[in-house]
Amino acid sequence: MANNLLKGKRGIISGALDQNSIAWHVAERAHEEGATFTLTNAPIAMRMGAINELAEKTGSEIIPADATSVEELENLFSKSQEVLGGKIDFVLHSIGMSPNIRKGRSYGDLNYDWFQKSLDVSALSFHKMMHVAEKQDALSEWGSVVGLSYIAAQKTYPFYTDMADAKAVLESIARGYGYRLGKAKKVRVNTISQSPTKTTAGSGIGGFDSFFDFADKMSPLGNALAGDCANYCIFLFSDLSRMITMQNLYHDGGYSSTGISEEIIEQMGK
Repeated sequence: MANNLLKGKRGIISGALDQNSIAWHVAERAHEEGATFTLTNAPIAMRMGAINELAEKTGSEIIPADATSVEELENLFSKSQEVLGGKIDFVLHSIGMSPNIRKGRSYGDLNYDWFQKSLDVSALSFHKMMHVAEKQDALSEWGSVVGLSYIAAQKTYPFYTDMADAKAVLESIARGYGYRLGKAKKVRVNTISQSPTKTTAGSGIGGFDSFFDFADKMSPLGNALAGDCANYCIFLFSDLSRMITMQNLYHDGGYSSTGISEEIIEQMGK
């Protein structure tokens, strides 16, 4: 149900690949709530996905950008302001990639060049986005920037390898830039620590299906789906969250606060 929570707001949504992407759901909900926005992704990712379909559905313009390139991000923010007719009210960073995970390298056998790529794509791009936005004075007062994270930034999940380190850096950047942008323009910056979600990227992690089922049994509310996360993003983009900043917000059905569940105990006793 739409409530015009984002009526008149302008945004940039990164990372929508296909209908399984959290960013895809965020774009659909932002459109329903009255926002206008541009869509962006790396050119190689755009060739793999269906972003043109989303752009048509939401009346959005696509601006390709490699989020590791400051030059391309400069074009993204300047062109977005031109297309949308003003400063940006919200930004979604939904970007993550680990060559080590894709190629099956364990945490004790990382390729360090690939590790640096993981950090650049998954975390430093968040800093670069806000750096460019600050230099261009592209963000509106009381704007909102949201990055998607995962609990492996705080707790060890062996299968998540170097992405866990990247997410920890992402969350630290949210605090560092959250303070800076909050003091300068009342812009808030937060990360959402989302449940395991059956996205194209998430499903590529080894053992994902087993862990998805485990987390679902651990969480008193069950796993939060992509659509649920989209609703949370809309709340954080809206004026209802004006005093929330520099937080890592768990959106996981209670998983992060549950030591063990009855379902898991029963399963272990079989």
